[in-house]
Amino acid sequence: MANFPKSRTTPRKGASRAGRPAGILVTGELVASRPLAAYEAKQGVKQYVASIRRATPLQLMEAERTGVKARLVKDLANELKIPVARFYGMLDVPKATIEAKVARDELVGGAGGQRALAMVRLLGQAHDIVSQSTAAGATRFETAHWLGEWIETPQPALGGRKPSDLLDTPTGFEIVSRTLGALESGSYL
Repeated sequence: MANFPKSRTTPRKGASRAGRPAGILVTGELVASRPLAAYEAKQGVKQYVASIRRATPLQLMEAERTGVKARLVKDLANELKIPVARFYGMLDVPKATIEAKVARDELVGGAGGQRALAMVRLLGQAHDIVSQSTAAGATRFETAHWLGEWIETPQPALGGRKPSDLLDTPTGFEIVSRTLGALESGSYL
């Protein structure tokens, strides 16, 4: 039987790299010191996207396990300017289910919740790309609307498929994320 090396744990004070919250350093990886705050509609999608961008891997994992507020799913569709019925279809969650969960202020768990978080992460990635842009109009760029259009447009880098058609699996999400990242470098322009 293999002996695995013991993890080193070192208390960590103050802010960490990449603006992540303080926690405990375990073999080079920041461990969550507290759970992510739940989505609140009054704070808006942009604020939640920012919190997901700063989240540690363990915080993301916990959010995937517990699910997301149904209100986030509906608000995310509006933010991306994708018709809600189409957006719910991308997440493979029936419209009636989402609407009932919104009315009861419940969570969307399982694969649907994980896909919603994947969309939040894609939006965060798009915001990162735009924030690093030196183009004159970057400060006024409607990132969410652009992403909503981009994921519904066939992409040559994806063999003519729409990114939204690949978001139903973790591997598909990874492919879409890499393709989006390649846009920043100009690889697929």
